[in-house]
Amino acid sequence: MSIVKLNNQGVKNATAFGSITGLGSMIFIKKLTASSSSTLSFVDGASSVVLDNTYKEYLFTFKNIHPATDNVNFTFQGNSAGGSGYNETITSTFFQALHFEADNEATVEYEGGGDQAQGTSFQQLVRGLGNGNDECCVGTLRLFNPSSTTFVKHFISTCSGYEQRNGEWNSYIAGYFNTTSAIDEIQFKMSSGNIDAGDICLYGIA
Repeated sequence: MSIVKLNNQGVKNATAFGSITGLGSMIFIKKLTASSSSTLSFVDGASSVVLDNTYKEYLFTFKNIHPATDNVNFTFQGNSAGGSGYNETITSTFFQALHFEADNEATVEYEGGGDQAQGTSFQQLVRGLGNGNDECCVGTLRLFNPSSTTFVKHFISTCSGYEQRNGEWNSYIAGYFNTTSAIDEIQFKMSSGNIDAGDICLYGIA
């Protein structure tokens, strides 16, 4: 697999990872590493972050996201260009599969408490994360054409997390920011407490 260095509309020393089926070429943009962090924010034009019309699709990857507080949700929100407060209007859907280590519960279910209908809260990605030393979540978030000033901004996420009751969640989320303004900031945080550790990487999909 070839590795290509390029400078493309402000993307400095980005790395192209070649084509992945269904995704296109992944161009690495930025990695943020949590260390007892209240939030992790990707802001276009700040700290070498690109989140504009350079790409029509952006991919965030989550690796070993570990909460400081037990039984919390990993969440995200956006800001439109020139906006503040991370309170864009979201409509979303959320369903999950779970299986506990004791084999006493296993199900696939729609989770009404995890979605929004024209809400402005942070959108849940993983529910009920534990803060044990070995507990964490991983996953992806895909954001489509965030710089459009014509259409709403769709997103899709799939995550896997170690649930605080000693089980596995697999979460599936889809939705949209109901705005025709460009989205140029994305922030991640826990529903309570800090992100104790973990990496979030941002890629542009060429």
